[in-house]
Amino acid sequence: MIWFGPAGNSNSFYDQGFEHSWQMPQWLHDMGLNAYEYQCNKGIHLKDETAREIGEKCREFGIRLSIHAPYYINLSSTEAEKREKSVNYILNTLRIAKIMGAGRIVAHPGYVSGVSRETAVEIAVDTLLETIKQADAEGLMDVTICPEVLGKTNQLGTLEEVIVLCSVDERLIPCIDFAHMHAATHGGMKTKNDFIKVFKTVEKYLGSERLHNVQIHFSRVEFGKGGEKKHWAYKDVEYGPSFEPLAQAIHALKLEPVIICESRDTMADDAVILKEIYQNEANR
Repeated sequence: MIWFGPAGNSNSFYDQGFEHSWQMPQWLHDMGLNAYEYQCNKGIHLKDETAREIGEKCREFGIRLSIHAPYYINLSSTEAEKREKSVNYILNTLRIAKIMGAGRIVAHPGYVSGVSRETAVEIAVDTLLETIKQADAEGLMDVTICPEVLGKTNQLGTLEEVIVLCSVDERLIPCIDFAHMHAATHGGMKTKNDFIKVFKTVEKYLGSERLHNVQIHFSRVEFGKGGEKKHWAYKDVEYGPSFEPLAQAIHALKLEPVIICESRDTMADDAVILKEIYQNEANR
């Protein structure tokens, strides 16, 4: 099975008169979607009771649930206090994920500032290992941590760097954001083989099982010299990447990923389009 859903709540959700995230699971189910990535980008502000309600509704309507951890995470900071806060951001996200019943959290690795990329990776690895140690002590590691591939040149999070982070523990699964990869490579994600090459790289270093169930983020993206600038809707065809070659690659490799659409404002509506594109490719 392949899982399609949005990152957060689309404008259309609110335009139709809905107000609360616990209403999202049925709304998504009625659209033919089966995944939802709850956004804690600006911190974890929901109550435990609300988290339980969202989780119960997801289980009721067959929605696979994940959570995006706060953007403030910087595993590679040279400041011990910021690294400690980053550990706590991840732990707090894991805690709310347990309450909600989410199977995965997605986390940004951080930034490269004042040190080489190699040193930044080493710092991030140490911070991540400490995070996993504390998470294990609390019994939180049945929730999968997914370090995300990022799209700006000053961020830590190339595909290779995310693979290094995931290599520290076999329970970690990468989140491959193909908008970010497209931005970081200045438009490099164009053909079926471009996407297959990415998947084969993951398989080479992390194995076929983690590749088979990988987490994917997708949208069209605007980029500049420094990489990612802005996400756009799928209808904004002046921006890439297109989903068709990715759908072809997924089908060719028989993968069963979670595909989260991050289109600007239209993420659920566009997730339906992505699902339709995949089904068309699979039925050829």
